[in-house]
Amino acid sequence: MDRIGLDLHKRESQLCTLTAAGEVVEQRIVTSRERFSAVLGGRPPARILLEASTESEWVARHLESLGHEAIVADPTYAPMYATRSRRVKTDRRDARTLADACRLGAFRVVHRASDAQRHVRAELAVRDALIRTRTRYVAVVKALLRRDGWRLPSGMPEHTARKVAALPLGPAVLTELAPLLVLLAPLQDQIDAADRQLEGGRRGTRWCGGYGACRGSGPSRPSRSPQRSTQWIASRAPARSPAISAWRRVSGVAASSSAVGRSPRRGIPGCGCCWSRPGGGCCVPGTRPPRRYGPGRNASPCGAAGRSPQSRSPAGWHGFSTRCGATAGSTVPPG
Repeated sequence: MDRIGLDLHKRESQLCTLTAAGEVVEQRIVTSRERFSAVLGGRPPARILLEASTESEWVARHLESLGHEAIVADPTYAPMYATRSRRVKTDRRDARTLADACRLGAFRVVHRASDAQRHVRAELAVRDALIRTRTRYVAVVKALLRRDGWRLPSGMPEHTARKVAALPLGPAVLTELAPLLVLLAPLQDQIDAADRQLEGGRRGTRWCGGYGACRGSGPSRPSRSPQRSTQWIASRAPARSPAISAWRRVSGVAASSSAVGRSPRRGIPGCGCCWSRPGGGCCVPGTRPPRRYGPGRNASPCGAAGRSPQSRSPAGWHGFSTRCGATAGSTVPPG
């Protein structure tokens, strides 16, 4: 089977084919379905490696429809570019590097979202653009009012037009704000429609249990700090927010428990340094104070003594006291 490296771009893409006989064939084509079908449609099945990008999903699906094996690789995987020269970077060299990585197997496959996930992500992107536009409009309205000494009462942004109408503004100010106030009403209607559409999609979708992926949705790799950032947001988000509900569904974060992902706060309540640190801190028995704070080797933000709970002597484990008045640790007989 031939190995093909595809350096994908928005307008033109570079192909590098490594045949079974050892030949190298390079070609540059237009990034379109017609050209992919004309160049790769009439040849035997091959293994094609391309980097994950905006166009990678539809290209991979089109190549698979032509009978080829399309592999979407992680572009941040450094070993994939081990054979590329660091001095000069061109599309031809990138395509050759991808072909070599495909031949050697030096790549990391990324998760390819399903049609339902892609649809929900597109809806969330459109809703985010609408929210940002409304936020910008409201900010301009407030700035123009503050310029003349007026302030809008605090509240939800969808009530901006009503709050502006309640102010005794002059005709000049109303003329200046009229274009934005006219656009806020249909913009809010589109945001409400997007919320209803996301809410309807949430009701018809089965929830994923936990941080992993549902059956049939592809592999799921935990991040460097798994379940901390995503589940922390999900556990504190409004339960009835359509956008957050859709985000939970796409990300695979469970919403059955409001305490998912919360790190237990261990330490002494009287110490403001360690009690505010999730997962423990300087005054927690059995943990070592961070060495990057203070002049001492084992100094901590709250001024823990130089001898930590992990220091040992013939008398046993020692406790230590802090400047905030908290005392941690105890004397335990050795052995």
